[in-house]
Amino acid sequence: MGSKSDWEVMRQADEVLTRFGVEHECRVLSAHRTPKETAEYVSAAEGRGMEVIVAAAGGAAHLAGVCAAHTLLPVLGVPMQSAALKGLDSLLSTVQMPAGIPVGTLAIGAAGARNAALLAIAILANSRPELRERLRQFRAEQTAKVLGETLP
Repeated sequence: MGSKSDWEVMRQADEVLTRFGVEHECRVLSAHRTPKETAEYVSAAEGRGMEVIVAAAGGAAHLAGVCAAHTLLPVLGVPMQSAALKGLDSLLSTVQMPAGIPVGTLAIGAAGARNAALLAIAILANSRPELRERLRQFRAEQTAKVLGETLP
């Protein structure tokens, strides 16, 4: 993850995880500019109690794939919008993982960041009943909001 706008997009994931009370870490790392630090951070993640990793990258940079190569934890990739190809390059580099090293790939940009956090919460909720209940309540609130909408 590189640019300030990428950081702003990924703050969406931070906000969702915080709203649900999920402890998490936020780091800026690069598959290509900080390869050693990235490998060390991800390799030690499970030992620090992490259960899911959300990684974002733009262009052909593939932080999620590098993370997945260094851990058995589920890795969720968020492709970032890019100047050259509007994020299509990011999406393709994230979704086209070779068989055997999976990366769950979300939408490009802010929607992907929010959904990556929600998917991480759903994964964690499988073993945390209180988190499952918060997720159930969140979904009920979304439903009520949509059903409460009226046309002008």
